[in-house]
Parts: sequence; structure tokens; C-alpha cells
Amino acid sequence: MNFFDAIQWSQKLGSSLLTYVIAFLLLATSFETLMARKERATISDGLEVIQLLNELKSVEGFDESNLVCKGKHMWPELIGVPAKLAKERIEKEISSVKEVQIILNGSPAPLDFRCGRVRLAVNILNVVVQIPAVR
Repeated sequence: MNFFDAIQWSQKLGSSLLTYVIAFLLLATSFETLMARKERATISDGLEVIQLLNELKSVEGFDESNLVCKGKHMWPELIGVPAKLAKERIEKEISSVKEVQIILNGSPAPLDFRCGRVRLAVNILNVVVQIPAVR
């Protein structure tokens, strides 16, 4: 059901506030799903990161062990999964992750990087909508 179907449906039932709220929620949930699909299709910076690491390795005194976190860094397969299950899976897979934060998509968050932290961006239905990553 798309937004226009929801509006037509609400007009058949009469103009009550509840029908407009239902139409809005249907639109909001479909928008989050589309955004998640877009995010999944735009993972393209892997080559740039590899090129940067190769450049850094050529610098004298570079120690790669201090630069990269150990273990898995991203979980693209968790898009569309409920936050509680995603959190449990990440904690089970990586013992070095000490903090899994669940935040509403678009909420402000500190930009500092920590190897022991993963953020799960969720929608209003508490479903993961962005690729969880060590941040």
C-alpha cells in the first residue's frame, strides 16, 4: 500500500484524525525502507580505504596494528533486523565490542572513533536502517 492508496482509503472511511495518522505512519515506514535499500547499494569506499592504507604503509615508522581495530567492522546483513536481535548478534560475534548503542536514525552522535563501540541506527519501529559499524 502506498501513500495515495492510504489517502483514498482514509477518504472512504471519512475524515478522522486516526486515518491521517495511519496514512502518515505507512508513508514513514516505507520511506525508511527505501532509505535502507539505498544505503545498502552505496558501499563503494572500500577501494579508497585500501589505497589509503597502502600509502600509509610506505611511510617510515608506520605501525598498522595501532590503526585498525581487530575483528569484523561492519554488519550489512543486519539491515531490516530488529535492534534487539542485531545487538545480541554483534555482542556474540565480537567480544571486543563493549558498547552497542541503539539510536534513532538521524539523531546527533559524537564523531569520535572507538574500536569497542557499535551504533545501531533504527527507525520508529526499532528496526535497523543503516549498516551497523564500529564507530
